[in-house]
Amino acid sequence: MGKFTVLALRIVLALGLAGALFVQAVMVPLLAIDLEEAGPGVIAVRTPVILIVLLGIVTVQVSMVCVWRLLSMVRRGTVFSRGAFRYVDIVIGAVAAAALLTFALAVVLAPGEAVAPGIVLLLCGGALLVGGVALIVIVLRMLLAQALGMRAELDEVI
Repeated sequence: MGKFTVLALRIVLALGLAGALFVQAVMVPLLAIDLEEAGPGVIAVRTPVILIVLLGIVTVQVSMVCVWRLLSMVRRGTVFSRGAFRYVDIVIGAVAAAALLTFALAVVLAPGEAVAPGIVLLLCGGALLVGGVALIVIVLRMLLAQALGMRAELDEVI
């Protein structure tokens, strides 16, 4: 992977982490205030919604930090090692947690008249898509395992 690509991805990750911190520090409290002022139907779901949003942001941050660590391994040429599996496994867990949180948000918002059924259905579809991303990362992990095995075989031959 080229130095420019690694640098570009690190810039994107740094901006993403800064944006996530901004959302946690500024936007989530504003959302909490808005939900408090929304009325009695929404106040019942205020705490679960805020908690789900905060945990969802944490899953994104964890994934970005792990990708940053994997980029460091790419730069050093050590990505094809057992150490990479730890970060890939954490990404899989974070993405799976994000899928569950998205579905949990749909479940929390489903009862009552506060949210249209179409929004709940869109959230369920989003949860399915995020779960699909976790499955894609699992497949990529399998490819990493195969590449590691092939590298070990090549080392034996050489």
